[in-house]
Amino acid sequence: MDFILIFKAIIIAIVEALTEFIPVSSTGHEILVGKLIGFYDTPFTKMYMVVIQLAAIFAVVVLFWQKIKNAVIEFFAYIFSGGKKGEEGFKFGINVIVGTIPAVIVGLGIHKIIEEKLMSVSTVAIGFIVGGILLIVTENMYRKKRKHAKMATEINDISYGQALTVGIFQCLSLWPGMSRSASTIIGGWLAGMKTSLAAEFSFFLAIPAMCGATIMSVKDLDFSIMNSSNWVALGLGCVVCFIVSYFVVEAFMNYLKKKPMRIFAVYRVVAGILLAVLIFTKVIQ
Repeated sequence: MDFILIFKAIIIAIVEALTEFIPVSSTGHEILVGKLIGFYDTPFTKMYMVVIQLAAIFAVVVLFWQKIKNAVIEFFAYIFSGGKKGEEGFKFGINVIVGTIPAVIVGLGIHKIIEEKLMSVSTVAIGFIVGGILLIVTENMYRKKRKHAKMATEINDISYGQALTVGIFQCLSLWPGMSRSASTIIGGWLAGMKTSLAAEFSFFLAIPAMCGATIMSVKDLDFSIMNSSNWVALGLGCVVCFIVSYFVVEAFMNYLKKKPMRIFAVYRVVAGILLAVLIFTKVIQ
């Protein structure tokens, strides 16, 4: 049994859980930490870094289970009743579909390019810095806008146009280091959503997005490479990722009710600059 591999996998699982739902880019941190600890660039590690996201998403499903279950029931009730009941759940479902479509179209189109050309520390550094600057600029715009315009505060307030805007911005997250959370929250601000609502909607959009990314990652995987150490690493990693993600999502939502996102933006820019320096000095490649 390769205990070193298992230990490294657990580290990556913790990194994924800590960074998936806050606007700092989980993929960027996984690539960076993976490079530093030697857990990177093999068929198993590439698959692991994607599949582990499902454990994080499962934490969201558990936390919002009642809302998700009610929405699904209402969605089909609306269809089978000819629109006589379940309108809110149907609208919620359509919003998730509308918000998912842009990333599906773009992701399918450039999936190979992302895997072959963009999964590097250099692109992560760019994503960190650009994403941080965008967070600062759009949050300032949002704070000015909310003084003069009514902002959507509840899931049922989201229009199809707002969902599409968020979905378009989610496409930015296909660039490693940009962050799906940051991209969708930025889209939510520009679409006229309150910060906590934009974050919550991003959680729901993450469910189909990550399921799709996982399918794309494992569909061509040669499972003959999987040995007992790989399976144990994957299983333990998923358990650890789920537990940590559960508490991170709760803490992040409570944080957003009281404080701005600027701290994450500053962290991103500083981390991106430091990473760029390390790349330039060939400390990390």
